Amino acid sequence: MEEAFDKIYDKLVGWAEALIVMLPNFLLAIVIFCAFYFTGRFVRKSLERPLARIIHTRAILDLLLSMLSLAFVAVGLFVALSVLQLDKAVTSLLAGAGIIGLALGFAFQDIAANFVSGVLIALRKPVQIGDLIESNDFFGVVSRINLRSTIIRTMPGQQVHIPNKDIFSKPIVNYSATGRRRVDLDCGISYGDDLEKVKEVTINAIRSIPYLDQSQEVELFYKEFGDSSINFTVRYWISFKKQADYLKAMSDGIMAVKKAYDENGITIPFPIRTLDFGIKGGEKLTEQLAVLEKKSGSNGSGKS
Repeated sequence: MEEAFDKIYDKLVGWAEALIVMLPNFLLAIVIFCAFYFTGRFVRKSLERPLARIIHTRAILDLLLSMLSLAFVAVGLFVALSVLQLDKAVTSLLAGAGIIGLALGFAFQDIAANFVSGVLIALRKPVQIGDLIESNDFFGVVSRINLRSTIIRTMPGQQVHIPNKDIFSKPIVNYSATGRRRVDLDCGISYGDDLEKVKEVTINAIRSIPYLDQSQEVELFYKEFGDSSINFTVRYWISFKKQADYLKAMSDGIMAVKKAYDENGITIPFPIRTLDFGIKGGEKLTEQLAVLEKKSGSNGSGKS
């Protein structure tokens, strides 16, 4: 027992002597860690306003500032451990952090992909709040962008959450990006109308719309010989901010063309169907009725 007590006593004395020897380094390590910690907080407050002018998404801004503060804390911790001559502990921490990060990366692959995509969307800005977009078979206005998903409000008013990785990696149509939009109005006129006159009347009717983009010409192209009409498309451009602008331009175009056609005697034909009641194609209904009446008459006279 005495021998065991002596060994324990010697060990405690050795630890105490080592602690006294390392006390200055220990105090220095605490000072270094505190210096890095408060420097990180100071840098965060100093950069918050300048970064807010560049990054308008608050979630991204808070994320970057937090990562900056954590970087200062991590560097301060590693320097403090090195001062305490705990280099092996630093190496172990780095190795452990790498293994944990790899495991979390596999476990939360989709979450990480959405997170990284959200950061890239905030930085590159392919879409912004208020844009009218079409993505992943959804059409609506972007109402909010967070680090996991992009939220759009469809035209009927529903909210749709689209994962950021789908927004970033799949095709997206941004109708608000250019500030203008082309209206394609399809119509048809009868085969008896003069095509040159129709083209002139149609273009002049569309030009009467006051809010057209005057830098672009109104264009008309005949497309096909339809069943009962010659079909064409008239194209014109408008300044575009919201879907109502497009719908109004389409409606005003239809009314202007219809009014101009009525004033100039141009016909927009109804669909025409020809019914053939004959056994052989091309026979008229009146001829078939006459034959039937003749047969019925002869049958009646025979009976009498």
